[in-house]
Amino acid sequence: MSRHKWSVSEQANFLKRTGDLLLRGYPIAEAIESIALQLSLNRKEELHECLTGLKQGLPFHEVLNNLRFDRDLIGYVYFAEQHGSFAEALLEGSNLALLKEKDLQKLFKLLQYPLLLMFITGFLFIFIENTLLPRFTTLFASLGLKENFFTKVLYAFDQYFPIVIAALLLILVLTAAYYFLVFRKQSVLKQRALLVRIPIVGRILKLLFTHYFSIQLSFLLSGGISVSHALSLFERNHRQLFYSRVAEDIKVKLVTGEKLETIISSFSFFEKEFSMIIKHGQENGKLEQELLFFSKHCVTSMEERIEKSLKTIQPVLYIFIGCLVVSMYLAILLPMFHLLDGI
Repeated sequence: MSRHKWSVSEQANFLKRTGDLLLRGYPIAEAIESIALQLSLNRKEELHECLTGLKQGLPFHEVLNNLRFDRDLIGYVYFAEQHGSFAEALLEGSNLALLKEKDLQKLFKLLQYPLLLMFITGFLFIFIENTLLPRFTTLFASLGLKENFFTKVLYAFDQYFPIVIAALLLILVLTAAYYFLVFRKQSVLKQRALLVRIPIVGRILKLLFTHYFSIQLSFLLSGGISVSHALSLFERNHRQLFYSRVAEDIKVKLVTGEKLETIISSFSFFEKEFSMIIKHGQENGKLEQELLFFSKHCVTSMEERIEKSLKTIQPVLYIFIGCLVVSMYLAILLPMFHLLDGI
């Protein structure tokens, strides 16, 4: 099989178009053939091998694994093959992947201009700090003018900035050491419990974990599969070890007599409302619908939090750059204005 890596957007668009064609009544082989006609030569060859694998009896999720697709997207296909809502699951998974890709691109776009400004400002700062400012400071001192506030700000920045960089590098080294020596040795459930404690990012990860588990469980239940069987399907999906371990843990605790909502509430990597949704769904007999609605709520909340975080980053960078640039100019111009007043 060819090893040309598919980008996440390529993967998502392929599954999205496949789902659209399946909804129109295409068999999966014809859908893939139709999509291949619009792709580049190397993609056509890969999809031809994909069709060969399907004709040999390989499940679609195995074929996508051979194409090195994203594990979450493969997970959507794996569960879709179990519950029967194949096209809908492909569309749901591709839409989420495109959403994450869009947010990542948005982050890069937001950071491009501020980072360029910081780069230019850094050169300007070095030039002023090492060339212009010492000469002007000597001149102003000889004329009896004291250092102004902005000159002190620049010298303070020059003094403490290397310390801040060193501290950040030290934190980075300690984080890497913790990851390799401690974090990787933890169980996958413990790892996720630690990740959701990270400020801002952890909250988004918790929504993502909750969305994925609830949407897949909803699809499985909608296909007439029992909760116990659904958990067994999660457990057998070893490509997504986290969800496999979650299902295994839930099944063990269910055998001891614990209620599903109580077990879910004990997991810190799920939203706290998740257990209440499950309890309410079991009481009204519409668990699969409650899970589907809640999964969409998680996506909406996740998108809102990402938007809010992205809108905060750029202004903070602009304020920092603006203050530094203003300080550089005023550190030189204010003493000159004093000199002009004395003429």
